[in-house]
Amino acid sequence: MIRKAPVSLIMTEPVITLKKTDSLKKAESLFKKHHIRHIPIVSSGAVIGMLSYTDMLRLSFVNIFNENEEEDDPDVSVYNMLTIQQVMTQNIVTVTTSNSIKEVAEILASREFHALPVVKYNKLVGIVTTTDLIKYLINQF
Repeated sequence: MIRKAPVSLIMTEPVITLKKTDSLKKAESLFKKHHIRHIPIVSSGAVIGMLSYTDMLRLSFVNIFNENEEEDDPDVSVYNMLTIQQVMTQNIVTVTTSNSIKEVAEILASREFHALPVVKYNKLVGIVTTTDLIKYLINQF
């Protein structure tokens, strides 16, 4: 039942991660290759931030107004000017493997998040998204 089932039952693992020193071009590549929308930023296994595909789309939007059409990939200029650390969301809310699916659903709904890193002993072990939650709910019916 959803009230007591631990989030570890539905979380995605292993998690695709980045370091704050990785490039935004690498981030874009991982989003596209793995068809994901959120990437935790880690340092020594601990979550220090979150980068979303929406964050990347906002950067791309800047280039709509770039009139230099000779450049093959207009995103590269913006990606080279900014770092993951500048773009990522910091002070991330995390949940633990023992949090219930219900508790996680309440956090996602009340805070309007779409993904939460799952930690155990302050180390990233998984990620739970609204998609994971919806898939779980569908299987309950």
